[in-house]
Amino acid sequence: MFENAKEFDKRKAMTDIDTEIANNCRAWPFEEARQVIKRLRAINKGEIKPGPKGYVLFETGYGPSGLPHIGTFGEVARTTMVMRAFQRLAPGIPTKIICFSDDMDGLRKVPTNVPNPELLTKALGMPLSSVPNPFESDHLSFAAHNNDRLCEFLDSFGFEYEFLSSTADCYTNGRFNDALRIMLEKYTEIREAVLPILGAERTETYSPLFPIVQKKSVDDHHPIILHNAILREVIDADKGIATFEVLDDSEKERSGYSAGETITQSIFDGGCKAQWRADWALRWYALDVDYEMAGKDLVTAADIAAKIVQILGGRSPAGFRYELFLDEKGQKISKSKGNGLSMEDWLTYAPHESLAYYMYQRPTTAKKLYFDIIPKAVDEYIQFVEKLPEQDPAKKLENPAWYIHDGTIPNAQHTPISFALLLNLVNAANTSDPATLWKFIQAAAPDATPESAPFLDRLVDYAIRYYTDFILPEKQYRAPDARETAALEALATTLEGMDSGLPAEEYMTEVFSAGKDNGYEKDELRDWFKAIYEVCLGQSQGPRFGSFIKLYGVKDTVNLIRNALNGEFTKAA
Repeated sequence: MFENAKEFDKRKAMTDIDTEIANNCRAWPFEEARQVIKRLRAINKGEIKPGPKGYVLFETGYGPSGLPHIGTFGEVARTTMVMRAFQRLAPGIPTKIICFSDDMDGLRKVPTNVPNPELLTKALGMPLSSVPNPFESDHLSFAAHNNDRLCEFLDSFGFEYEFLSSTADCYTNGRFNDALRIMLEKYTEIREAVLPILGAERTETYSPLFPIVQKKSVDDHHPIILHNAILREVIDADKGIATFEVLDDSEKERSGYSAGETITQSIFDGGCKAQWRADWALRWYALDVDYEMAGKDLVTAADIAAKIVQILGGRSPAGFRYELFLDEKGQKISKSKGNGLSMEDWLTYAPHESLAYYMYQRPTTAKKLYFDIIPKAVDEYIQFVEKLPEQDPAKKLENPAWYIHDGTIPNAQHTPISFALLLNLVNAANTSDPATLWKFIQAAAPDATPESAPFLDRLVDYAIRYYTDFILPEKQYRAPDARETAALEALATTLEGMDSGLPAEEYMTEVFSAGKDNGYEKDELRDWFKAIYEVCLGQSQGPRFGSFIKLYGVKDTVNLIRNALNGEFTKAA
């Protein structure tokens, strides 16, 4: 997928698609990339150039209060696709993706799925980068552990990115200081940009900036973000010194600060944390982000952040608002509800390339994400992979596989067998042994081996797991009726006279003939195919049966049909 990105021949990558062809492409990554170009022209007097930072910056965000998930994967994958489109539209301009971890954010509640929760209970209100590490790892903080997991996660898929810590790389090292100074100077304007979306009570207490203080009566380092403090006076904007007043006692237990107390300190070098809407704008402005997408649930927040960037004197990044995933009932997927698919679920039963393909499809349309869609997504991905090498350049840019593999399909990624066929092979062979399945595969595709076709080898393992967990429990054989019996008997007899190793279409022709010759009209052939699967495999659908015969073998298919006609499967059930 995004594998070997750092070793990829960039000169070839930038010239494999003619710029004119790229300019005419209407696939959504190119439409998004054109918005980046529009932004560059707007801030550079019509020129397409990156500005002082020297590169075009694509950003994705991550909240390290939890582990990376399917949304993290989708955002990085889709952003990578947009960057690749931009590289073809403007091949001479350097690009970079950063994954920004908001690890300066405060710990709001103790997660239910972590060890040693008592460590976190005592750390409520602390920046995540200062929260003790409850995991059995060597990392110094809760955020450091999760940040490392994020990088492992992204690295495992071959993403090319630069990690950026909000704490270490932006707040405490002074990178945000200049932008924070402007925020102090324009505090009232920024606050007023946010107030219209807040309720009456929150309007009275809202502050775009929170001071970070040392907890009173604690000798050890114990920073607390005072979410209940509001700016009262700017003492020296150039040095970031300001006075904040604590509004109530809601955080007294955590911080030791009571209502009415004031704190005068510099907000520079880690002395504050911006409220999350203002923080989003802060990094857009300070880093000069050119592109960042966000979920539809953040539309209002993104609009507010864009206004704040404008107040700071910058221009907000390009980026669309993608739709959220739904479960099979059409309900929004929620981690707390546990509905829908998780990242781990998908990767248990299918390759990550198929998930990238699913992420490519219609990102601004809500899509259902549940187990039944996995086989279809895998096989559609395979079909696009097989088409890409033979397509002309314009057609390549309409192919999702081009965006997943940056225009070049690795040789090891091809497979002569579809996922649906593998699922039926596991069913018919009644085995969970990969070696046994490979004997059938090599009979149909003699050149294929686990070593020469590693993607196919991965699919074998996925097919075994998917079949075991989802197909096997639902299998329901039935006895054939008289017409079905006659047609199946005719098919078995015909196959007995045929050689193995013939093209799948020759077997499929005989499947059609057996149905037509035994009472199935043209408009009833779908019923005939359904009967084959229900009687012989205990399921209502599958791939073309001619392809199954070629893979499973003529002799074994005849035995399968005979056993079904003799009632062996219904007896066992």
